[in-house]
Amino acid sequence: MVVFSAAGDAEKPSDAMSGSDSAEDEFRKPASPSPSLALSKPLRASLGAAEQEFPEVISLNVGGMYFTTRLSTLRRYEDTMLAAMFSGRHYIPRDAEGRYFIDRDGTYFGDILNFLREAELPHRDRVRAVHREAEYYAIGPLLDSLEEIQPLTGEKVRQAFLDLLPYYKDNLERIVEIAKLRAMQKKARFAKLKICVYKEEMPITPYERPLFNSLRFERSDSEAKLFEHHCEVDVSFGPWEAVADVYDLLHCIVSDLAERGITAEQQCIGVCDKHLINHYYCKRPIYEFKITWW
Repeated sequence: MVVFSAAGDAEKPSDAMSGSDSAEDEFRKPASPSPSLALSKPLRASLGAAEQEFPEVISLNVGGMYFTTRLSTLRRYEDTMLAAMFSGRHYIPRDAEGRYFIDRDGTYFGDILNFLREAELPHRDRVRAVHREAEYYAIGPLLDSLEEIQPLTGEKVRQAFLDLLPYYKDNLERIVEIAKLRAMQKKARFAKLKICVYKEEMPITPYERPLFNSLRFERSDSEAKLFEHHCEVDVSFGPWEAVADVYDLLHCIVSDLAERGITAEQQCIGVCDKHLINHYYCKRPIYEFKITWW
């Protein structure tokens, strides 16, 4: 977080105190001459009526890491937090050595500067982290470039599929909560859940299979109601209309749990054999998920 004030703030001691969130929001947007932002008294600076001037070479202290760059580099894209900070209209604190101080982890700030200098992009293993920093500093061109390379491109494609299942995140939370509750109740290292994952809109018989030429098999509303039922499982995913199949969704579930540090294993243990009507049975696949907690 960087604390600052408008250039003329020192002449208005009666201004109201501005929260740190307001300061951050102001840096994220292009600076404007609209209402000046106030600063807590210990950090006020007498900048005078004129805008603050900066040397051509800027020394920075970003969370304890030191960087040196040209002023023009920081101002490369005007609609960014860095350009607003060094526009001359805001107060920027300095450390004991006179470096301009930014209260932010500086681990990936070098990647930010490299993009501003030469449009250089980070190595793949740093893309996600640099993307977070680009969001913080509001560097639109860097965000756009990062979202066009892996792994972010793959995540966008994956998310397009998951958007077909608006309940996906809620179901993921249910899996975690149920598994945690069962493990705690049994004082066990792991817990098991039954999860139904099916892609087809509704069950079909071998007689109808030749007619199943699209992603959706149409029946009348009255016929559809005859097939409405809930499998006896803990959580159910489906149906959806896409090329991605059941195994793709299972991969998403296991991967997203792993991102949260939760180990999950799954295996198909059969199908729901509930009789619906005449010769129709459910036949949705049932998977057993084993969630290991330690």
